[in-house]
Amino acid sequence: MRRVLIFLLVLALVAAAALFGGYRYWQSRLAAPIALEEARLYEVPQGAGYHRVVGELAREGVIEEAWAFRALARLEPHSLPRLRPGEYRLEPGMSGRELLELLGSDRVVTYPLTVPEGWTFAQMRELLADAPKLAQLTAELSDEALMARLGREGQHPEGWFFPDTYLYHKGVSDLEILEQALARMEATLEAVWAARDDDLPLESPYEALIMASLIERETGAPEERPEIAGVFKRRLERGMRLQTDPTVIYGMGERYAGNITRADLREATPYNTYVIDGLPPTPIALPGRASLEAAVNPEPGETLYFVAKGDGTHHFSRTLREHNNAVNRYIRNR
Repeated sequence: MRRVLIFLLVLALVAAAALFGGYRYWQSRLAAPIALEEARLYEVPQGAGYHRVVGELAREGVIEEAWAFRALARLEPHSLPRLRPGEYRLEPGMSGRELLELLGSDRVVTYPLTVPEGWTFAQMRELLADAPKLAQLTAELSDEALMARLGREGQHPEGWFFPDTYLYHKGVSDLEILEQALARMEATLEAVWAARDDDLPLESPYEALIMASLIERETGAPEERPEIAGVFKRRLERGMRLQTDPTVIYGMGERYAGNITRADLREATPYNTYVIDGLPPTPIALPGRASLEAAVNPEPGETLYFVAKGDGTHHFSRTLREHNNAVNRYIRNR
């Protein structure tokens, strides 16, 4: 009887050792690096369950011992992450457990979409249409239909979308990016308008948006924006036409081929500020915050004219004679 008890005890110890060794080996397989030599993307499909994902990872050679992951579902179901649909970047050296933790996180792959300051809404739409992995919901919509979809029926789209870098992941739509950009511009314009100078010749936030778009298109030199805004303010106050070339270009639309002629300056379009008084009817571009702030806080002074010097900056003049001399120096001679 004693020998039987000893035998059973030894057998139990051997079994326990085997179980412990098996458990340690199983845990070591989950902790081992996945079978990748370089980073790659993996997408958890919408609605995919744990066993389906493990099977796909095994077939694609990401994990070599799928049994260890399947055993996890039976032995430690409480430790399984809730997999989230999306694209994930798998890195060499990450363990099996780190892989599972990643696929249950919100660390999906994101893509940047940069809308430069001064671009037109048409250019922004082209950028959205070409963006990789971005769901296209508005590509077939006209501008009018798009604004109605955004809850802004009858509103001209130009100027209303804040230029910035937006991050998105696969599954996000172009409509969502537009909603973000519209909300950003409306909030920024509201804040800027609230901090405006008291003596502006502008009657509404929308006029400030129009003015900011002119400033944005006139210069890429940040330090010049307030002075250009000051020139425009003084011209409006004196009843002088703004005479800014970017409005002529915008009014020409697709006919613009890189040069403005004297005939173009005389052409009567709703946007040609050489012909019309005051501001154009809508913005002509997407202005950034600096141009918005300059539009409502223009720099005081006496200058009424400016001309491009050819290096990205402008020469500012107080009198027409001084301006004509600057034009001869910087434009006609060149």
